[in-house]
Amino acid sequence: MHSTEDGGAPAWRNALLLGAAGVGAWLTWRTMRRLGEVDLHDKVALVTGGSRGLGLVLARELASEGAHLVICARDAEELDRAAQDLAGRGARVLAVPCDVTDAGQVRAMIDVVLRRWGRLDVVINNAGIIGVSPEQEMTLADYRLAMDINFYGPLHVIEAVLPHFRQRREGRLVNITSIGAWASVPHLIPYCASKYAFRGLSEGLRAELAADGIVVTTICPGLMRTGSPRNADFKGQHRKEYTWFALGDSLPGFTMSAEEAAKRIILACKRGEAEVVLSLPAKALATCNALFPGLTADLMGLINRFVLPGPGGIGQARAKGKDSASPLAPSWLTILTEWAAERNNEIAPEEREQTAASGFQATSS
Repeated sequence: MHSTEDGGAPAWRNALLLGAAGVGAWLTWRTMRRLGEVDLHDKVALVTGGSRGLGLVLARELASEGAHLVICARDAEELDRAAQDLAGRGARVLAVPCDVTDAGQVRAMIDVVLRRWGRLDVVINNAGIIGVSPEQEMTLADYRLAMDINFYGPLHVIEAVLPHFRQRREGRLVNITSIGAWASVPHLIPYCASKYAFRGLSEGLRAELAADGIVVTTICPGLMRTGSPRNADFKGQHRKEYTWFALGDSLPGFTMSAEEAAKRIILACKRGEAEVVLSLPAKALATCNALFPGLTADLMGLINRFVLPGPGGIGQARAKGKDSASPLAPSWLTILTEWAAERNNEIAPEEREQTAASGFQATSS
């Protein structure tokens, strides 16, 4: 005899109907989302931290969509090289030197954009900083710097652009956080703390700004091959810290190329998706931490204790990755990261000569 529910209907039939309804709802949602994709052609898009790394690759992807580009960064020379790169690809680009930690500079930048283009449609908050070292070598200044750039920087941009978005009753905000906003990683505590805060801000803004016609998308990337380790900050045993960081950023299958990440981010922007975690390893870590936070923390503790370098070295002093070379980094083990650095404006012209003189040169075809 079959078990029955709801007046005699077989339980398996109810389960089948519920499953079919769920699949139908999911397919309807997917179809509506695709139909709701915006066309970025002739839209005006701002990318903060757009002079190198992921920011530059995002600008290239936007250019391929036909968008008018605005890129900003603190380093004017680096920014000029990025603008030339984009213009050489046929992009229409405005480069504005700007320190996003300075709210006045941010407001002035938005004014320049509106005078030039008359509007602003998309803002990608990408500018950020990363510092790597044991907790013992971190200072309050490191935490404040991370919060100033990774949290207050994008908040300044958001506050400056919201009046324009609200007036037009439309606009798209894309906030680049990190998998570190899902699971805090040893030796990256100030970075992860600031990204946790930024993710919370982004999720809250999506709920509040929807009534104004503004769409907010949160992006949580895992490890990406952007070429950025050479411009990250390292403390303590900085050469060992740089080595593990550069090696981790170079692992095939475990990391995502900057180009693949940029395509997915721009697609999420066009669709107006709520949140995207980039790469399967990052999704696995986020899921593990959500379901088993204690286990995840204990595993992180073991990695910190037996794998990562201890304190010492230069202590609380700070060194760039490019000044922290070791026999393993740069090397052929980090070749994917070195190629990305070459492509994505992470190496200044004068640094190329120094790199060639050191005996290692990563030349990609």
